[in-house]
Amino acid sequence: MALTGRAALLAALGTLPVGLLEPSWTGILAVNGPLALACACDYALAAPVRTLRLARSGDTSVRLGESAEVGLTVTNTGSRTLRARIRDAWPPSSWLPGTESAASRHRLTVPPGERRRVTTVLHPTRRGDRRAARVTVRSYGPLGLLARQGGHDVPWTVRVLPAFNSRKHLPSKLARLRELDGRTSVLTRGEGTEFDSLRDYVPGDDTRSIDWRATARRPRVAVRTWRPERDRHILICLDTGRTSAGRVGDAPRLDSAMDAALLLAALAARAGDRVDLLAHDRRVRALVQGRAARDVLPALVNAMAPLEPELVETDTRTMVSTILKSAPRRSLVVLLTSLDAAPIEEGLLPVLPQLTQRHTVLVASVADPHIERMTKSRGTTEAVYEAAAGAQAQEQRRRTADQLARHGVTVVDATPEELAPALADAYLALKAAGRL
Repeated sequence: MALTGRAALLAALGTLPVGLLEPSWTGILAVNGPLALACACDYALAAPVRTLRLARSGDTSVRLGESAEVGLTVTNTGSRTLRARIRDAWPPSSWLPGTESAASRHRLTVPPGERRRVTTVLHPTRRGDRRAARVTVRSYGPLGLLARQGGHDVPWTVRVLPAFNSRKHLPSKLARLRELDGRTSVLTRGEGTEFDSLRDYVPGDDTRSIDWRATARRPRVAVRTWRPERDRHILICLDTGRTSAGRVGDAPRLDSAMDAALLLAALAARAGDRVDLLAHDRRVRALVQGRAARDVLPALVNAMAPLEPELVETDTRTMVSTILKSAPRRSLVVLLTSLDAAPIEEGLLPVLPQLTQRHTVLVASVADPHIERMTKSRGTTEAVYEAAAGAQAQEQRRRTADQLARHGVTVVDATPEELAPALADAYLALKAAGRL
């Protein structure tokens, strides 16, 4: 039961003349008695809440940054008209700050035996599963003085997928891939290690590509064209340990790593390579294997959506063991982790030879652009100390990258905006060099 503002206003207005003209209990009862009776009648005429039937429909997934619509159908099985206000409760991260009140509350009128549908528009601000909470219904009588109130549990889940902002780079990377694949209109020899076809020699071609046997059977000199290797295995490994929880800008490092992984997966799938995903800290958090090229990106996006950084130190030895089990053949292992000195020197370097002996290894890390800005600080004593701290941090990351490079590891260290295209370029460079 809920008392409305209208009933309180009427009680206040009725008490005012009583206080001025007849300040007694009799006067108060004379005014508020009829009001109490009206409230009781209004409550009796309000449609009951417990007999309502509620059902949901609508979107079950949405990309981060986009909106989802979830419908709520209210069926009035009673004999009285339902005049209601409904609060459709969801977790706070389901809306932009300050918009929850307007987005989650609805007014509707449902005659007896009919149904009405209202739509709740969600605009999630975080990845993961957003589960609907309790639906609260406040049913008013015809006078709007007193209301029945109750709640219904109507389960529904909307999975918020990674935003994949780096997909804007995909067309340019695919153009570069087509150039490597020898399918562009430019008459140049495609790089790679797999034989593709023969064509006529043009000035500027590498003479080492001339096929003398084919030339002997043709009226013109023939050259071999090549294409990058296909059907190679790429294992993307996301480190979900404590270092992935560090925020760079407005998002954790893990989100930037996911964005780069999605661009790489989309590019590799279009290149004809097989892409798997492993998310690991002390245990396996997600594993995607054996998907066809057309299914790999949806599978990766769906697996990444509920991942959150774990505030534990990554067990690198177990992670490497899992990688070796997941990739028995020679593969490109892309490890998205931090270049902090301690986790690399104490965790990765001791077990790195096990990986590099069997696989081509690429380590990608999210750099903090604030450190770059720190190194440019000048003008005050505090700014000079800040610049020195930034330069020291950069030098430490360079030393760590050099240690990895000495083991034959390709290192990509870039800011969140530059990491995805830089990782894609590194993949294309390895593919062009025939190192996959």
